[in-house]
Amino acid sequence: MSRLSSTSARSARLDDGQKATERTRPDKGRAASFLLRFLYWIYERRLLDQIKQQPMPRHIGIILDGNRRHARKRGVSDPCEIYQRGAEKLDDILDWCAELRIPAITLWLFSTENLRRSQAEVSGILSAIETKIATLAHDPFLHQERIHIQAIGRLDLLPESVIAAIRAAETATAQYDSMTLTIAVGYGGREEIADAVRDFVRLQAQQGASLSDVIERITPEAIACHLYAAGLPDPDLIIRTSGEIRLSGFLLWQSVHSEFYFTDVLWPALRKVDFLRAIRAYQARSRRFGR
Repeated sequence: MSRLSSTSARSARLDDGQKATERTRPDKGRAASFLLRFLYWIYERRLLDQIKQQPMPRHIGIILDGNRRHARKRGVSDPCEIYQRGAEKLDDILDWCAELRIPAITLWLFSTENLRRSQAEVSGILSAIETKIATLAHDPFLHQERIHIQAIGRLDLLPESVIAAIRAAETATAQYDSMTLTIAVGYGGREEIADAVRDFVRLQAQQGASLSDVIERITPEAIACHLYAAGLPDPDLIIRTSGEIRLSGFLLWQSVHSEFYFTDVLWPALRKVDFLRAIRAYQARSRRFGR
């Protein structure tokens, strides 16, 4: 055999080997991915079985943080697209809470301080909120699970179209009582307390109370009656995503005895196993309520 023929044969074998390797690598990658998903599924089922043996929180509050960082990691810059992925995560949260029979969930979607961001970003956030709320109003899952939607915050700061979507969702689910989904939008904890005190004083003035009487009647119980969602129990557990370790004003009055759970996971990337871990951590704590 000539040197040329021998070289060609070796090249052909090398090409065949390279092609075989290229075929094998994706197969191994898919196999590893499948195995990882399977292991997570087993772990998730184990977690689920564990927490179902313990009392569930009656009310969970979640600070939805990390949308922009999640988008940057994926090269997404369009404001509408940034917050659309976060809005879609609401479906998962509702599904998980319904499965665990958690009766109340409060999600902080948009703060009064967020209004200071650029007009493009504010429009992107509010557009995603409006679209999602409008979709939820007609979602068969919500009606099947009898989930009541309500909104808290300074709604007068929002565009009319967003307010209309909120009111439509509230009306469509007004008769439901299996779970309450509270959407905090245009919300600030200090603003809520200030508004509650203002409403209390206004009511006292309408009843003809003197200033000294008003002062004497100010109690924690009296102020609590005028909070945005006065009928809800205080949150047992507050979760914040994205690694930030602060409340930033979320449910300041109501969180006095809440348990806090902070996770590094960005909001759009939150998995069921992350949510279950938060509940497991809550169940492992001894709540003494100051006693």
